[in-house]
This record gives sequence, structure tokens and C-alpha cells, in this order.
Amino acid sequence: MLDQDVLGLTPEEAAELPDSRELVQHLTGLAKRTVPEVLRAADRSGTPVVQPRCGVGGHREMLSLLRSLEAGAAPGILSVTIDSHTRLRHFDTAAATLREHPSHLNGYPLVAHGWRRGRELNASVTAPLEVRHGSPDARRLFAVSVASGITSFEGGGISYNLPYSKNVPLERSLRAWRQVDRACGELARAGVVVDRELFGTLTAVLVPPSISLAVTLLEAAAAVAEGVRCVSIAYPQGGEIHQDVAALRSIRALAARHLPPHVEVFPVLHQFMGVFPAEADRAEALILYGALSGRLGGATKIINKTCQEAHGIPDAEANVRGMRTTALGLSRLLDFVALDEDRVAEEAHWIQREVSELVEPLLGGRALHEEIDRAFRAGRLDIPFSASVHARSEVVPKRDASGALRYFSVGGLPFSRAVTDRNKALLGGSGGHNGSRSGGPTGTRLIEEITRDIDHFADRDLDRVRQPLGQERTWTI
Repeated sequence: MLDQDVLGLTPEEAAELPDSRELVQHLTGLAKRTVPEVLRAADRSGTPVVQPRCGVGGHREMLSLLRSLEAGAAPGILSVTIDSHTRLRHFDTAAATLREHPSHLNGYPLVAHGWRRGRELNASVTAPLEVRHGSPDARRLFAVSVASGITSFEGGGISYNLPYSKNVPLERSLRAWRQVDRACGELARAGVVVDRELFGTLTAVLVPPSISLAVTLLEAAAAVAEGVRCVSIAYPQGGEIHQDVAALRSIRALAARHLPPHVEVFPVLHQFMGVFPAEADRAEALILYGALSGRLGGATKIINKTCQEAHGIPDAEANVRGMRTTALGLSRLLDFVALDEDRVAEEAHWIQREVSELVEPLLGGRALHEEIDRAFRAGRLDIPFSASVHARSEVVPKRDASGALRYFSVGGLPFSRAVTDRNKALLGGSGGHNGSRSGGPTGTRLIEEITRDIDHFADRDLDRVRQPLGQERTWTI
């Protein structure tokens, strides 16, 4: 199931791995819960599980980091974030850097360390591990990850290509990830369920909810077709709580509409991935706000941020502090917080309509991977501010007066007139229609407005998301 036939590994690469029988025995005999089991328990409890990001080059340092995070905040799931050389399949460079300057690595080079050390990581903590990376072709990394006993693997052929890579053809990344999903299907048939988390954050720059959810839903449908039985659909906090809650709640509704009923689906919230406040107290307030958004939206898991996001890679202490702040946002202390449910319902209706208009023409086709590739070529699917030449990046998002993300220009997205008219109206009549920007800001002014939207939380205070309690028993925001 991790051989040349399924994952396309070379004979030499396959020979470095345990055989299939030993692999299944190890995974089914783990002395702790798997990621899917943790997610199921969190779903039943109604309290999201919290997960930090973390990854350093050296093995001893990574062991110490994982143990420190678990001792300091007891996260339900821990991350092994992979270095950029491994992400790009520069395995020799990763191995050489590990030997000579491990501190120069911006993550853990799991392939260079090997699956035996991966098992050491997994055995060192109570929480199960997830591999997070950003690779358009993660076949070898996936093989080493599951051989390590790791039961969750993030990424997909769209979300780990177009936001990161300049010139990797979409057809190539979709084919590679299809093999990863096929291996997951083989493992599922052998009794091992691996969670596949789909990275809806994309570029993390003003990503409209319907683009995020459309991409992850298409990746989920492609994964399920290969036998994947557990998917985590991750959504990035946009910053307006009614829209974020509506998007999170829409995940289950869209999955029920477009995925088979036997597949487990877990909504995941990435706390704000954009420009963070530099001041620690304001950063902590934004983390708390993200926790509330995830809780009210019914997220099963929250990927937490830290007060050091504006300054570089966070240290262990900041990660622990961020997780503790998130835990406060998930506590019963804030049960009095409520939302305008009519406003949430309206947002959910339109988000689901936009997603359906994007994905339904593709899901009806016979070859989904080919349909996805053609849609991006034609601009019927798109990602704003993409690094890739294989996305048109014609979509222009903007924030409305409430801070919610809207479409100023839809580019080639096949939205109905009702959708484009609503986005234009919510932008005060300045939104474009089918790519037209007439009547709205252009040139330097448009760039300045988009820049302000990107810096939404960095250059404005957070008082606008708070209102006095008054005499009511609930706090409506």
C-alpha cells in the first residue's frame, strides 16, 4: 500500500519503509488514540480540540518542543511542521542541512530523519500527531509519515500547489495527491483510518469563504473517490464573526449535500492567518476572538495562533500562551456570548449558494481531476493573490463596512446575477460585475483600500467587535 504501484515510490524509497503487514500492525496497535478518534470525541463533547503549529530541524529539539507544548497546555493534537526543502522534494538538501546546520531548517525534515525517529516523536507524547507541510507532491513524505504512526496528513492537489508554487502544473499535483488518497483508501480497507485535512486557508489573504469551501469540498470529493473515509475541512478565520460562523456551520451542510454519508467530516478553524497585531495584548484579543468564532461555528478543531505572529516563528512559551487563551475562549465562562442568528443564517444561505454555483458544474463530470484543471484554466475556479501561473488571480476581494469579505470583482467565476448583485450592494454599490470595476475605486486607490483590508487587525483596534453588556443575559455581537 506504500509501494511503487500505489504511491509511485522508487524501489529504493520503498525498501526504506516497513512492509505493509508490519505497518498495519503498528498503526492498529498504537498505544494511544488516533487523530480520527480524538476528533470524534471532540465532536461528541461539543468542545473543539486545540492544535498548535510547531516544527524545528533537530530531532532532540523536536522531541523537547512537543513535550513542552504538551506539558504546558495539553493540546488534543500536536503538529509536525515540515521544512521547506522536504516540501519541495529536495531531500538531499534537507539531509545535508540537517547534518551541518539543523537550526537553519524551518521545520522538521521527516524524510531525512526517517520513520524510526518519527515513531520516537509519536511515542514521546500522549497527543496524536499530524503532519503539516505545503508540498504539491507529498507522496514520499506521506509514506514516511504513516510509517511513523502518524494518523493525520494535511494538504491537497489544489491547496498545496496554487498558493505556494509558481509553476507546478495543476494536473501534476492533482495526480500526486490522488496517489496519496489512494494509499489512504488502501489503509482504510486494512482497518486504519487516516484523517485527511484539507487546507482551505489557501493564500491567507482576503480569501472569500465560498472560494475556501469550494476548493476544500472539491479536494474532499476527489479524496473520497479514492477511498478516504475521514476528512477535516479547514476554513480560515476571515475576521467578521457572523460570516465566519456561517462558513463553519456550512461545512457540514455542504458535505451532506455533496459527499457520501459514510464519510466522517470535521470542520476546522484556522485562527486568523493574516497580518497580526504587533502588540501582545491585542494579539491575544484576536486569538480569543478566533476561539469564540470556532466555538460558535461548531468547529471540531482549532489551529491556534500566538502573540508573536507579527515578529517571526513563535517560541514554545508563546505557543503555550496562545493555546491557553484559546482554551479560555472555549470555556463555559463565555456562554453568555450570542450572535444575531438571523444574520448568521442569511450569510450561510449565500455562502452555500456561492459554493454550489462553483462546484456543482464540476462534480457532475466523470473525471473530477480533469474538470478541476479545466476550470482553473478557464477562470471558473480561481484563487486571489495566488503565487502560481496556473491560477488567473482575477478575483478581487474586499471587505464591506462590517469587515466581511465580499467580491469586488468575480473574474471568471460562474456566479449568478443574484450573487454578484448582492456582493456589489454590500460593498456600497462599488463592486464589479463579471470582472467589471466601473463605478468603484481603481488603480492606486483600489490598492490602498485592499491594503487596508489586509491590515484589518493590524492597524485598527478591536473595540468594534465588543459591545456593552447592558442588562441582558446574553451578549450579542
